[in-house]
Amino acid sequence: MPQLLDIIIVNWNAGKQLRNCVLSVQKFASGSVGRIIIVDNGSTDGSLDEVESLAGVDFIRTGKNLGFAAACNIGTAKSSSPYVLFLNPDSRVYAKSLSVPLQFLERAENAKVGICGIQLVGQSGKVSRTCARFPTFGRLIVSSLGLSRLPTFLGSGIHMNDWDHAHTRRVDHVIGAFYMIRQEVLRACDGFDERFFMYFEDLDLSRRARLAGWDSWYLTEAQAFHAGGGTSRQVKTDRLFYSLRSRLLYALKHFSMFQAWFLIVITATVEPFTRTFYCLALLDIAGVRNTWSAFKMLWQGMRRIITANAPFHS
Repeated sequence: MPQLLDIIIVNWNAGKQLRNCVLSVQKFASGSVGRIIIVDNGSTDGSLDEVESLAGVDFIRTGKNLGFAAACNIGTAKSSSPYVLFLNPDSRVYAKSLSVPLQFLERAENAKVGICGIQLVGQSGKVSRTCARFPTFGRLIVSSLGLSRLPTFLGSGIHMNDWDHAHTRRVDHVIGAFYMIRQEVLRACDGFDERFFMYFEDLDLSRRARLAGWDSWYLTEAQAFHAGGGTSRQVKTDRLFYSLRSRLLYALKHFSMFQAWFLIVITATVEPFTRTFYCLALLDIAGVRNTWSAFKMLWQGMRRIITANAPFHS
């Protein structure tokens, strides 16, 4: 297979997972990969030391954590192959992980498929529920009120937890942990929106691609391993804050002004209590502390979120 694909791995303190990820790509690339580009967001855990001796890997050191979207764009600027795979460092590819989506995208009948994902298997060995519906006002309100956790409302949120991910199909969005996209789609959409520090940046790109006439497909003929949670699991408070922040940015970008502001009010005033109630029901006292620390960060940063005119870093 000709070298059709560049792989971009955004690293931030991924530890030994980064080396395992790169080694798996090198093992199963089968000549299809042009460049492996690691964009390091200021890691301090020595994870780069584990991979610097590996041949065929390009390194970009940003010197600080610029966020996922900005790092992806930096990596994209160095890529030239027809397809780009954004791969999380806590992932490992298998024998068919790269060839199956590449061959799917190369078929003439799939000329309008812009983005592909494959089945991701977690630590338990089970297929993870990784696809999502485009966020709507109703879906985000349901999530903000905590109703999407209830069996009655299963499938009402953006995550497709109500689907077993057992067959190939067109979807709104595939998770950014394994996100294969045509180079021409990236260029047509001007890449990722860097106002999203992390979370929702891939959803936003999938939506803009769809509006431009490109489809996203989820393929079950290939699998890859994904630990899940990414390296952000190290900082749960920050993780929740950036998730909330990105949700509001998405609403301000894609919803009507009334809907966006309604969601902001519900998120800022009701959601802290619904999340606290859920944590207490699980006897998760650390979760309560993380919740209120994250919402404190959200309230303090609300003005910058609403204006959303520049990248935001806590």
